[in-house]
Amino acid sequence: MTANTKSDSRDESVTAVPQTEPTQSQESSQKPKVPAGSLSDVKNIYRSPKDKDGDWTWVNKYPEDAEDAAENAETARYAVLVRNIKSPDSRKKLEAHSIVVQSPWLKTALGEILEDYPGVACELERLIFEAPFQPFVHRWKDFAKYRERGDLDDTTKEHLAILHNILQYEIGDSIKVFEDYVEKGVVTWENLWMVFQPGSPLLAAHKGPLSAFELEDTEYMENRCGKFIRLRADCIDYDGKTFGRCRENIDIPEFIGTKKILELPAYPFTFHPRPDEIRESLTKRGQLFEDLAGHHYKAYSGTAITWDREGNELPIEVSGRIIVDIGSFNRFSPINYMRQRRLRDWKPRDQLLLLAGMTSHAKAGGQDDGKLKLSPYHRMLTRCRTSGYSLKLKKWLDFFVEQVGDIHFSDDAFNKLVLPEDQKELIMAFSESQLEGCAFDDVISGKGKGVICLLSGSPGVGKTLTAEAVAENLRVPLHTLSSGDLGSDPYEVESSLQRILELVARWDAILLLDECDVFLEARSSHDLERNKVVSIFLRTLEYYEGILFMTTNRVENIDPAFQSRIHVSLEYPDLTPASRRQVWQNFLAAAAAGGAKGAATEISDADLDDLSVLDLNGRQIKNILKTAQLLASRKKKPLKRSFIDTILAIENRRPEVHHD
Repeated sequence: MTANTKSDSRDESVTAVPQTEPTQSQESSQKPKVPAGSLSDVKNIYRSPKDKDGDWTWVNKYPEDAEDAAENAETARYAVLVRNIKSPDSRKKLEAHSIVVQSPWLKTALGEILEDYPGVACELERLIFEAPFQPFVHRWKDFAKYRERGDLDDTTKEHLAILHNILQYEIGDSIKVFEDYVEKGVVTWENLWMVFQPGSPLLAAHKGPLSAFELEDTEYMENRCGKFIRLRADCIDYDGKTFGRCRENIDIPEFIGTKKILELPAYPFTFHPRPDEIRESLTKRGQLFEDLAGHHYKAYSGTAITWDREGNELPIEVSGRIIVDIGSFNRFSPINYMRQRRLRDWKPRDQLLLLAGMTSHAKAGGQDDGKLKLSPYHRMLTRCRTSGYSLKLKKWLDFFVEQVGDIHFSDDAFNKLVLPEDQKELIMAFSESQLEGCAFDDVISGKGKGVICLLSGSPGVGKTLTAEAVAENLRVPLHTLSSGDLGSDPYEVESSLQRILELVARWDAILLLDECDVFLEARSSHDLERNKVVSIFLRTLEYYEGILFMTTNRVENIDPAFQSRIHVSLEYPDLTPASRRQVWQNFLAAAAAGGAKGAATEISDADLDDLSVLDLNGRQIKNILKTAQLLASRKKKPLKRSFIDTILAIENRRPEVHHD
């Protein structure tokens, strides 16, 4: 019995297997298999400590050094939580990393103290402010004033006192520095953010004269050129349809030591020595900007802005007639992808100001045209530039609002046109009726509604002047084009022509296609590319609804298909002595009326009789008189016959150019 027992014991010792915990793979194999992702539960895994190579992985084991969360039901009872970190300041052992406001009484109070401060929402359940506590630095006076209110309950007073003591310890030095900056009018680079309060207006000569912007936030940044602080600020702009906010970035480069706040590229509005005066000036300019919304035919004299191929701004001098039209600028300007005005949504508080602006407009007796009316504050923030088209330079440009003016039209321009009266009457009849909206239409709706007038004759007999005089008399823009403006490639011609005709119709303008022989010349069998251009031109004219003047020196070469599309064809004969005398007289009268230095004339009727027999066209007469007037001005004498004779003598020595 004993032997058997030992034998059994020995056998067991040989065959026994040590008992160990099952491995993860064994445990998994023992559990019933289920489809991946089908268990309705959560599995937590934990990051392992880094090994000697600095690597880590995810494991099942709960970290032994994990501590309980500091913010829990216990800490939730307190009005304010201060999260502390070790302070780099030798005067402090600890400093606040952030403050968590939990008191509903404090949240209500801060909702008024920090009202409209960007990025702060006091209605949140967890209201957190991070160092350096910019909102409290900027609104410290408002905070102190609120504490002095007599209608505060005891709990609010207590909680405000607690928060005040915390902030006094954390940012008391910063507040003293800020108050010192305000008093002395200087600031250092490190503390520059203090003087710029988000939500408040600032002044900067940004992309033009001094303008007002509303600050959104500030950020210290650095690039290859060095350190700078970026001010993200809003102005009020117009995109062709409506007004709205537009973001601008204004950068202030790093400086050493202290600098006067008024010498910065941008500074707070409150630091301006005459705030009421600058506010009134900017508001008046804003009214001009608002009045220029839509499209307007205006005059301009001064510097405008164009752009190079990289989109860099370049100044350009402009003098003459322009069309202010931001909507068309956004659509047709070659650089619209860089300069297109993209508006941001209005802020909630903007709605109240805009409503006040509409109410004020109505009380002043203004008409309710359904358009948004800006408030005085928003007018102050409007952009200093508008966009449009220079008719003289044929360029899309930015114009400075204060240099846009009204046009002084010449009321007798058409009367001075040297043409037979019946021709002048015919031209004015179809021009006026077309602008008033002629009801005559083609069988196909929208086809053949325009008026096309062909003016032919020798150079300098008044063809171009006729179109200019008609536009001046009707007080509408004259858009002048030559064949070079449309290109030579058929596709280019078609797209350019359609774009121009759309603009002309929008502006109620008259279109002048000067020296248009390349489009009118009869088609041939050997020049297919030019035939395409002529065909495109013919097809496009079918649906043109405005007034088109075309001038040519070679009417005999016109393609027959044009004959049926031209409503009025006028042949300009060479000037007669009587008509030349009238041209001389008109230009002399214009020179005297101009009032320029040296514009006085001493040209007698006998002189006019002598000059009228000279074989000159109108353009030559204008050039001779202009040059003679310059000579008289140089001599500081009135314009005399002798100066004209001098110029004529020089002209006679000029070699003649013979045209085939």
